Amino acid sequence: MDDSSYYLPAAVMAIAFGCKAPALLRSWRDPLLRSVCTLLALAGLVFFFAAPPTISEVNRITGIANVSAPLVYGLLSAFSAACLVLIINWRGGPPEVTRRTSRRWIAGYGVVIVALVTLFALGDAPIERRRDLDTYYANTPFIREMVVLYLAALTVAGVAMIVMCCRWALRVHGWLRAGLLIIAFGFLFNIPYSATKFIAVVARWNGGNLDDLSTYVAPALASAGAQISAVGFCLPLIGQRIGDSWHIWSTYRRLGPLWRELRPVAVPEDRAVRISWWSPAELQVTQRESDIRDGMLSLCPYFDSEVRAHTYDAAVAAGSDPVQAQAEADAAMVAAAVRARAADPEGRVISSVATPAAPPASAEGRRDLVRMSLALRQSPVVATARGQAVTRSGRDFHERIR
Repeated sequence: MDDSSYYLPAAVMAIAFGCKAPALLRSWRDPLLRSVCTLLALAGLVFFFAAPPTISEVNRITGIANVSAPLVYGLLSAFSAACLVLIINWRGGPPEVTRRTSRRWIAGYGVVIVALVTLFALGDAPIERRRDLDTYYANTPFIREMVVLYLAALTVAGVAMIVMCCRWALRVHGWLRAGLLIIAFGFLFNIPYSATKFIAVVARWNGGNLDDLSTYVAPALASAGAQISAVGFCLPLIGQRIGDSWHIWSTYRRLGPLWRELRPVAVPEDRAVRISWWSPAELQVTQRESDIRDGMLSLCPYFDSEVRAHTYDAAVAAGSDPVQAQAEADAAMVAAAVRARAADPEGRVISSVATPAAPPASAEGRRDLVRMSLALRQSPVVATARGQAVTRSGRDFHERIR
């Protein structure tokens, strides 16, 4: 791995942390947000301080050869604990149980970090080794135990993450399940990473030399696992946003037939509040719903309950369920009212009606408007009612209102 393989991920983590920092300041008490920010910060620090140039610089500044070893191993242990705490808070549950479990993992890995520093202080590693300290000092008292301890801690964290993610994945679906399985697969790389390190160290204990496993193979496994796990953490968030955007734009598109039907009687262009085409999708859907409701409000004097009743009966006879039949009946009444309004350009019906009729009963929510809109486009019953409405005149409608 070259230096950019360390510094590029560190920069990405720093940018991500910077984006999350304002939200963290506003909602410091949110345990999930704290866990996410802690994970991002530790991930960036691990990559930054594990880079060989940084290792040399830290050793030079402190004047202690190989002091970067306990620093990097401690950051890796803290990162492992942060991953476990994030999954625990992400999964949720009783707050007290979540806090207690998180504190146990934090305390456990806190002890590991203290032990790593203590073992390094007790050992003797005078020659700087930027890439192969694990094997070079494999037979050195206390340094040997430090290496074994950090590898054991990483293995435990990897196995715990795999178990927790797989158990949780069995209870959820969709993007979250996919993300959890990818995270578990990423942490599965912790096992071969630790295995190659242990094999190289044990080989040194027995007088052999398999240092390449530790120096070249293990870092590649760790990098692959970290990148895969990062994809798993991001996938549910990205997938949820994509799904939400798709649903919103789908709603906007499906409201189109009803919006276009009512457009001739909606608020005039000179009085309408228009939004730009690049406005958020949710805002555009809200604008379209507002236009639809304004149009229906202006049609209240022209609504004909007989049209609605006849269309409802016809829809039920054609096999529609009551909810769908109600939507078709309301859609037919709206279509008939639009044509009656067009046949009454002087607005005589409006002035003659003392108490306007109520808007369609099925137009209370977004889902109901979508049903009406789809009925306008797809229902043959509504198409028949619309055709019959074309033959009406404003005078006939006016006489019936009276």
